[in-house]
Amino acid sequence: MPSVTGDERAVVERFGRLARDRGVVSQTHVHDLAALRTHADYPGEEAPRSALFGATAVLRGRDLEAPRLCLNGHLDVVAPGNEEWSRDPWSGELVDGRLHGRGSVDMKGAVAAALHALVAVADAGGTEGDVVLQAVASEEDGGLGTVAALQEDADFAACLIPEPTAFAVACAQAGALTFRGEIPGVSAHAAVRLEGVSAIDRYVAVHAALAEFEHELNADVAHPLMRDLGLPYPVSVGRLEAGEWSSTVPDRLVFEGRVGVPVGNEPAFVRERLEALVRMACPEAAISWSGGRFGPGETAVDHPLTRLVIAAGSDELGRPVQPIGVPYGADMRLFCERAIPCVMFGTPGLERAHAVDEYVEVDDLLTLTRTLIRVISRF
Repeated sequence: MPSVTGDERAVVERFGRLARDRGVVSQTHVHDLAALRTHADYPGEEAPRSALFGATAVLRGRDLEAPRLCLNGHLDVVAPGNEEWSRDPWSGELVDGRLHGRGSVDMKGAVAAALHALVAVADAGGTEGDVVLQAVASEEDGGLGTVAALQEDADFAACLIPEPTAFAVACAQAGALTFRGEIPGVSAHAAVRLEGVSAIDRYVAVHAALAEFEHELNADVAHPLMRDLGLPYPVSVGRLEAGEWSSTVPDRLVFEGRVGVPVGNEPAFVRERLEALVRMACPEAAISWSGGRFGPGETAVDHPLTRLVIAAGSDELGRPVQPIGVPYGADMRLFCERAIPCVMFGTPGLERAHAVDEYVEVDDLLTLTRTLIRVISRF
């Protein structure tokens, strides 16, 4: 079912029906979008939307006082893109042990796996405490769906998010901020270009400053799990727009990009440092911060939740599972910010997320489901 960020209502409602059909208590939530956009925890948005929907599936525990566990996963996906797919990106085809389609890896397949785990545990007799599966929207552009879900219910002792981690336990995640820059120039005919000032020429120094900032962010990485990554905190410019005519000196350039936020740092520090470096390179440049704002997050390697998930994954896979750090923003940090311990554990296939011909191995989804059953039962 198509569920590109900003248009998730149909898939959220479908999730609710699937849960109820399997005997699980489920509720669809219509969040107050206007109120969320003025809230102190507002994480930004990139996709246009007029409404925000989410759903929960709840396995009620026997003991109202027992610790409650949250499973969280997003149902929104990025668009299929412009490349031609070998199959319909919304087909959901099962071929040769693979589930094909946009979101199969990131992360509708994992949400389905979590729902199956909930049903299996219920059929086996249930749990002491509640287990709540949050199926959220708007993760891809900032996490507004999880922000909304946690405003309604944040009484959790811990959370597990089955993002694709190649069966490692991600207990540290970088943050990510989206920026937009505008550089003015002075137009002139190209034949007398010295009469003008090229916005492109001014930008060259800015690009060099951004590259230097990337080097600075990654020169002395403090967190040991993030240190293991090739480039923990990238700085990347993804879009440039300049000029209107080949024979005119461009009087305006716009650039948009993304900067990583180190684990343990505040996003404000990264914003201020980037702005300062850009101003030094080009005093005329203006920077604004748009789109999703992902802070970093971490749960200690020796935390009981981390140890529990590592043990459950190791027992299921028959081999040691390792803790890792990841260089991308995720909803994990929204739980960490509320002092709710949170880790991520999911299937291989991150390299196929957001790419053409996305798929996930069905056996990997089954492994994930069985691991989640172990986690729920042991929790």
